[in-house]
Amino acid sequence: MKAREFDTRFDEGGDVSGIVDWSKARRPNLETRRVNVGFPAWVVEELDQEAQRLGVTRQALIKFWISQRLETVAD
Repeated sequence: MKAREFDTRFDEGGDVSGIVDWSKARRPNLETRRVNVGFPAWVVEELDQEAQRLGVTRQALIKFWISQRLETVAD
């Protein structure tokens, strides 16, 4: 199937799931890259308290806060 045919079928709401090779699917710019950041002990303690209050992990809280901040400075 040519790309134009695929696009037309998709745009019209057709089922393209059987055509896609999901083993090769990727999410551009959403690949995970690890970084290590050192924080003073008091910051880690505050992060842990806030994460516990919200019922999320420390990592989830940090990722959320950083993404929020980046969205505000990008505008």
